[in-house]
Amino acid sequence: MDRLESRCPPPGSLRLFVLTCLLILTAFLTYPMLRTISLWFHSSLTRSYVSGTYSIVFVNYPNEQIARDVARAILDKKLAASVNILPKTSSLYFWKGEIEESTEILLLIKTKTSKVSRLSTYMRLAHPFEIPEVFSIPMDQGDARYLKWLEEGMKED
Repeated sequence: MDRLESRCPPPGSLRLFVLTCLLILTAFLTYPMLRTISLWFHSSLTRSYVSGTYSIVFVNYPNEQIARDVARAILDKKLAASVNILPKTSSLYFWKGEIEESTEILLLIKTKTSKVSRLSTYMRLAHPFEIPEVFSIPMDQGDARYLKWLEEGMKED
């Protein structure tokens, strides 16, 4: 009987070990959410930008004229406040099992994150490609005056 007791850890230490493992696992799995909440809390306290309110949307077009026409339509519809047109982006990609190479025009569209879904829907309808490349990333930081200008540029009349 003494041998069995000497091999088993005391009941309290096993419980502490399991709780520690659960705490570490929970912290690891909830890190993105905790980071978002802490940024929101910091922004609220300091009255600064709330991370993720605005996004940058990336879209490629086959030529500059189509890119300009779509950029103007996006601005007219108040789906964005600003669009950068970056000319002659070289693209290599897989299409229908083959490696393709082309020159495209890249749009960087600055918008509210809440408008990304509507903007993506519009892109799918207005885009000449069968599967348009449309993706966004949230803005984590930014100049407060610029972000205010973005907000004002998308106000509905």
